[in-house]
Amino acid sequence: MTILEDRIAMADADADTERLDEWFERLERMPVPEGFRVEIVGGSIFMTPQRDTHWAIVFRIAAAVAEKFGMDKVFSDVRIDFPGYRNGFCPDIAKLRDSAKKDDKGHWRYEDVEFVAEVVSQATAHNDYGPKKLAYAEAGVPVYVVADPYQGRCFVYTDPEDGDYENRTAVDFGTDVDLSGTVVDLVLKTEDFPRD
Repeated sequence: MTILEDRIAMADADADTERLDEWFERLERMPVPEGFRVEIVGGSIFMTPQRDTHWAIVFRIAAAVAEKFGMDKVFSDVRIDFPGYRNGFCPDIAKLRDSAKKDDKGHWRYEDVEFVAEVVSQATAHNDYGPKKLAYAEAGVPVYVVADPYQGRCFVYTDPEDGDYENRTAVDFGTDVDLSGTVVDLVLKTEDFPRD
């Protein structure tokens, strides 16, 4: 890239961030129904209801991660802007490195995300398996887990490289998800994960 191309890319990224800030400010003023989650994926706004099945799995994963690392750097449904066109995601679970600090606008930085887990909702499953997976890989998130209550299985993605994950492992609900040897270094118990 030339210096001019670098400056254009940086200006485009700043414009995308400003646009995301504007959209989220508007969304915060809107009467979003209680129990709904809102995020922006590829410039499109998605609003999905939180179902009890979804929340039960999110809670179990978050509890396991928080038990190992504490609550300070484990979040659910908190906005983090990821690489790509207007990606203001609110991951179901995100674990940040201990040294993570907010940027000058008060947002957590994607560069500090070590682990993400998403629980599939039927209407937005394509995001979890498609654009969000690619954005997490582009961001260099070392471990990405998709828990899919419709299939009764978890998919573990590791080793991000060149905008995608090199490795994918499928694990049926009821079988432990072994994340030892990764930055998370824990075993997720899935025997109590409900199915849809």
